Amino acid sequence: MTSKVTYLGGLRTTCEHLKSGNSFITDAPTDNNGKGEAFSPTDTVATALASCMLTVMGIKAESLEGVNLEGSVALINKIMSSNPRRIARIEIQLDLKGVAADKDRKILENTANTCPVHNSLHPDIEKEIHFNWL
Repeated sequence: MTSKVTYLGGLRTTCEHLKSGNSFITDAPTDNNGKGEAFSPTDTVATALASCMLTVMGIKAESLEGVNLEGSVALINKIMSSNPRRIARIEIQLDLKGVAADKDRKILENTANTCPVHNSLHPDIEKEIHFNWL
């Protein structure tokens, strides 16, 4: 088992990672009867994409000489559609530090765009990814 989700009532859940014991809560968004006081389940999907991209880029960066992505940041915007209600678009701006060579940047961008979460999302979800090399 990977995780456990418990419904707390009031459109809120607690999500526990079983191996580490770390947890977070989710709340329904304000545009869907919730309080919007925490990540919504769909927020976690969009955020997981950016987290996965940075993680696999970090793994790849370890094999590239002189590359350290520490301090890099992803900003995420999730756009919902209705009928059916679903994630329609995920916009990610990656502000990346520690990479000078164009060759390394291309390798890392390809790595990000083929991360497991990216490959798992339905193709109808638009993904707009911007790589800003600082």
